[in-house]
Amino acid sequence: MTQPLPLAGIKVLDLSRALSGPFCAMILGDLGAEVIKVEPLPGGDMVREWGPFAGDTSVYYLSGNRNKKSVALSFRNAEGMRILREMAGKVDVVVENFRPGVMDQMGMSLADLHAGNPGLIVASITGFGSVGPKSSWPGFDQVAQGFAGFMSFTGNAESGPQRVGVAIGDLTSGMWTAMGVLAAVIQRHASGRGQQVETSLLASLMGLLSVQGQRYLSLGEVARPSGNVHPVIAPYGVFEAKDGPLTVGAATQDQWVKLARLVGLEHLASDPRFLSNADRVQHRTELKALLEERLGQRDRASWTTEMVGIGIPAGPINDIADAFAEPQVEALGLVETFAHPTLGTMRQVGNPVRMDGLRDGSVRLPPPLLGQHTQEVLADFGYSPGQIRQWLEAGVVMQQDGH
Repeated sequence: MTQPLPLAGIKVLDLSRALSGPFCAMILGDLGAEVIKVEPLPGGDMVREWGPFAGDTSVYYLSGNRNKKSVALSFRNAEGMRILREMAGKVDVVVENFRPGVMDQMGMSLADLHAGNPGLIVASITGFGSVGPKSSWPGFDQVAQGFAGFMSFTGNAESGPQRVGVAIGDLTSGMWTAMGVLAAVIQRHASGRGQQVETSLLASLMGLLSVQGQRYLSLGEVARPSGNVHPVIAPYGVFEAKDGPLTVGAATQDQWVKLARLVGLEHLASDPRFLSNADRVQHRTELKALLEERLGQRDRASWTTEMVGIGIPAGPINDIADAFAEPQVEALGLVETFAHPTLGTMRQVGNPVRMDGLRDGSVRLPPPLLGQHTQEVLADFGYSPGQIRQWLEAGVVMQQDGH
């Protein structure tokens, strides 16, 4: 018998916009929470205006807002804010990514919210944290990538610092926050009380520095752009075959010896320049040239098949179209197809986690239209049809039919 999704019964109020907070709330929705996205009138989440567009709908918006219901409400109306505060008193989690201090100005400080709902978990994402000399800085992903040092070792000597090709600060801060919320939900079972879960784009990226950060903290080494080669392992990187580039990762001594033998350069395994990984890193340019002289005699597919066959990690460098066409991607069910109220049949990359309830996909609700669920949600919160109708007529809230 299939178990219910792990967050079934958890109600989330998503007050966030753009990407970091919405991505956090989407993860919680994928795991079974009921997520109510409250969007400000008149335009809703700012990301709805970001291109590219499928018809009139932002693709950016589509990518981060499945498994949510949308309520459109005036944040500039006293009655609208009263409704919002009342809703926060009846949910398990509030997700927000306003600037520090904005929730206080809205009458929704942690103390205010816990006074009426002591079990509430408040998940907050900022650009640079809620304390410190730069806490008031706007939180934009590329700014945070640069500030955290991420761009300094991405790219190569010719390109100079490069941003990662997606908003990795936004996405990882959403992921870190979702993990924090899950931990807070578990802790609440024992304590009965909620708490604030907080991170920032800066903290999230610093938390991903991994070996590059530890190299500096332990050895004082400042990482520089290394392009498509691994900073501390060789041969591990991009190599040119006859028909284009492939990635090869001979990360162990055994894999290196096997690779040298495979390409007909077994004598290199005993060459003093390449004896240890440290030697190979020091002489990586010479090693790359020697390997590419042999790899350039055959195509990528044949090399990949042989390398994988003897336990050497290798693979092509796909573009997006190639990646989506991969049989392995299809086998894992990573792309899900569902019906959208205005776009018809659409596809989306689903949640990559597989567990009971997520075996057959993660999309239960398509990304909603602005205000698509306003009346439904307000009724679920106990407001009468007459009261909801008055708010609709006064422009306090807005309903959009999903057809």
